[in-house]
This record gives sequence, C-alpha cells and structure tokens, in this order.
Amino acid sequence: MLMSGLFGEDLFDEFWGFPSRELANVDRQLYGKHSRDLMKTDVHENETDYEMDMDLPGFKKDQIKIDLENGYLTIRASKEHDNEKKKHGKVIRQERYAGAMQRSFYVGEGVKTEDVKAKFEDGVLRLCIPKTELKALPSNTTIAIE
Repeated sequence: MLMSGLFGEDLFDEFWGFPSRELANVDRQLYGKHSRDLMKTDVHENETDYEMDMDLPGFKKDQIKIDLENGYLTIRASKEHDNEKKKHGKVIRQERYAGAMQRSFYVGEGVKTEDVKAKFEDGVLRLCIPKTELKALPSNTTIAIE
C-alpha cells in the first residue's frame, strides 16, 4: 500500500529535464539543475513491512526530521551555511548552499509513529515501515435505484 508520487511522474518531464512533481518542495537555489537527483529512494517489500533507503548525502542526523500524519510519512532535510569555517581570500566558485527539501509517501492510516524504525548512516536514511491491513470492501457492491 506504500505509494509515492514517483509513479505519477511524466516520462517527458525527465526527457526534457523538468523536475519531478514529487520533489516540488526541493529548494531549486540550493541544488540547481541536479535537484531532481536528490532524495533518491529505494523501496523494498517483504512479508511484514516495507524497507526504504533514501540518499541524503551531506546531511547530519540532526538535520533530518521524519513525521507521520494522516497516513503520510514525510521526510524533511535542511541545512544552514557553516559560517564558522570562513576561509581567507576570495571565493571563486560556490556550489554549496543552505536550504531545505522534503518528500512524502502514503503508508496507510493504520501505521503508528512508534512502529516506524529509522536509522541514518553514511548519508543513507533507512526506514522500516510495517504493513497495515487493507480495509475489506463490502461484499455487496450493488446500489439499489429508487
């Protein structure tokens, strides 16, 4: 039941270089034309849960926030400029900026915050999300006409 806007992406968007709708909340100034390559996520399904691996290179654990609300799991990552490490001289090129990005996945209404497990190591966020039972559809699907 884990769903992402990733499946709704338009193939022509990638062909023409347009950013995906799923990553619409990525700060374009922060990552420029490579913003569509961020927060890449692999999702694996097994009998009891879903396992997600999300690339977040350059972030620290305390710069990542995960929320679960109304069945949506939202991962946010943000960072500020590191002004303490000012170097002497003139900046010739600067490609690293401060900013924020986020991505959401629908995981179902039955998933509880305490059941989701998260670990961040070597720039990869690993999540384990338990599967929830789908609500059964009523057996009688015929609607009476009055």
